[in-house]
Amino acid sequence: MPDTLNSIAVLTSGGDAPGMNAAIRAVVRKGIFHNLKVYGIKRGYEGLIHGEFREMSLGSVADIVHRGGTVLMTARTEEMKTPEGQQKAREQLKMRGIDGLIVIGGDGSFRGALALSAQGVKVIGIPGTIDNDIAGTDLTIGFDTAVNTVVDAVSKIRDTATSHERTFIVEVMGRNCGSIALQAGVACGAESILVPEIPFDLEDIILKLRRGHRRGKNHSIILAAEGAASAYKLAEELHAHSGFDTRVTILGHLQRGGNPSALDGVIASAMGGKAVELLLAGKSEMMTAYVNQEVTEVPLNAAFAPKRPFNRKLYELAQELAI
Repeated sequence: MPDTLNSIAVLTSGGDAPGMNAAIRAVVRKGIFHNLKVYGIKRGYEGLIHGEFREMSLGSVADIVHRGGTVLMTARTEEMKTPEGQQKAREQLKMRGIDGLIVIGGDGSFRGALALSAQGVKVIGIPGTIDNDIAGTDLTIGFDTAVNTVVDAVSKIRDTATSHERTFIVEVMGRNCGSIALQAGVACGAESILVPEIPFDLEDIILKLRRGHRRGKNHSIILAAEGAASAYKLAEELHAHSGFDTRVTILGHLQRGGNPSALDGVIASAMGGKAVELLLAGKSEMMTAYVNQEVTEVPLNAAFAPKRPFNRKLYELAQELAI
């Protein structure tokens, strides 16, 4: 262990994601196991700048591994984007003798981490976002849970759709990334999946609906990422052009909450432990990553590389299965 590493801190930043608490727990307990002082920083970079620190104990993270959200809370702050805000954050760490910082969040959070690294702070990133839109890792904390939440919601919506012989458009999160819509759509057998990466054809959607209706199918589910289309406008157009009784359900922040799936809990715990190991090894500007079913590390700036290509093969399979 490097002589300079005596205490570390952890924060969560940006949107919350199921599994963040499991990662926090792993950081705290792994750190204490190695005789480090571990501080939790409340409200992300906002709390870092304003000194919202608390020393963590084994008991402070008891019974949180299965809980959604983040016990450290999270916030967004424009101040961290300024040199003055970054200097305040660095001084808060320095006055407490904190030698390393673990940041759990997305690419915006990692930009703040790199800014602190430029001022001499050892930083490690843990990718936590339900959108799964961070380059360098196959999965981010929270994505698997969010997909399962959508699938569970759609199974309930389908019951109503069947009972009332309606078409339902279910809008899910994904302003720039359609991964949740694609994975959930395949898992629940949606008739159409709309994603921001691929333009959709209204006539094609209508043809699928009519084809299903002719063979006796009395309901349909269309899964739409928020960045692909306005669900309400699409519902109006579908009804106007096809006559199908169409309803809209927007799942919204429901997708962020809930207990993490087993996969998210395991990945988050492994990433939390890995982050502490990297600091103990004297490393900085690294990100934990889940690659080929193993937790490893990659350079933190890998998060800003071009995003992995959209899974067009899976999208095409979904189209074929929805004939």
